[in-house]
Amino acid sequence: MVPDDAAGALEWLAFEQAGVLTSAQARTVLTDGTVRGLVRSGRWRSISRGLLLAGNGRLTRDQQLWVAVLVAGAGAVLAGATAAAEAGVRGLRPEPLHVLVPAARRPGRTTLRRLPIDMAAVVLHRTSVLPAAHLQVGPPPRTTTARALVDAAGWASSPRVAQEMLAAGCQQRRVSPQELAAVLEVLPRAPRRRLIRQTVDDIAGGAQALSEIDFVRLCRRAGLPRPDLQQRRTDAAGRTRWLDAYWREWGVHAEIDGAHHMDVRQWAADMRRQNDVWTAGDRILRFPAWLVRAHPEQVADTVRRALLAAGWRPNPGDTETLDNSG
Repeated sequence: MVPDDAAGALEWLAFEQAGVLTSAQARTVLTDGTVRGLVRSGRWRSISRGLLLAGNGRLTRDQQLWVAVLVAGAGAVLAGATAAAEAGVRGLRPEPLHVLVPAARRPGRTTLRRLPIDMAAVVLHRTSVLPAAHLQVGPPPRTTTARALVDAAGWASSPRVAQEMLAAGCQQRRVSPQELAAVLEVLPRAPRRRLIRQTVDDIAGGAQALSEIDFVRLCRRAGLPRPDLQQRRTDAAGRTRWLDAYWREWGVHAEIDGAHHMDVRQWAADMRRQNDVWTAGDRILRFPAWLVRAHPEQVADTVRRALLAAGWRPNPGDTETLDNSG
């Protein structure tokens, strides 16, 4: 609840920080004895050494975020998947909470281990590069969405999870490929920098989903020409259609179907769109997303045969060996 006009500095600070205060903040207004009395009476909670909750309930999500930032000390900000989720990127893991601190600081690990049971785990990361342009104004302090996603991709459990995060941020319109590229330019030693750069370039080229990024990667590694992605086309009924992958020069079109294409209504719409493409004279190929990921060599062989039949001629030595790793 928003404090009324008669509220003092402590009430407003508690409101701004979801009720989480450092002992130093509380003692700018209250005496040591008053603070100890509030904790002993059960009206306030002691979260950890030097950290208080102006209340006595279980920690809410907002309070957990503030605890994570304040327990890490001066200069700490929410980062990675945590900051990206706060910016509205959906589908990211809510825990652990990721916090970025200046490289010169060494927050005590003992304090992190002694957090209460209703507090999410906190993972600290250090950086020597955190310009003001990478910081988001607002409570709690956090990095910008672009910096958050670049960091999250570098800290992800696997390359595929890293790509999923980047694709999700762009697909959900929370960040642009250009913003991600600008952050990457400032971080020459970012983990997985090459993968992030390649993924951002693929997204900038039109890939909207991870399955499309996989498809572009497949074409590149197999020595196939890069298709145009998400090409707009008007069908016979005047409706706008979007082609997943299109080689305009050879009239070859590929669709990468996710699980939603199994729905009967989506299936019927797909057939109408496929018929429109066929009757216009183009070749159309369709692949389930799982096949692109699990058996790229099969998909590449089919695409290669279609392109050859349409008149494409490869350059010798362009083909790499395809497998389903990474």
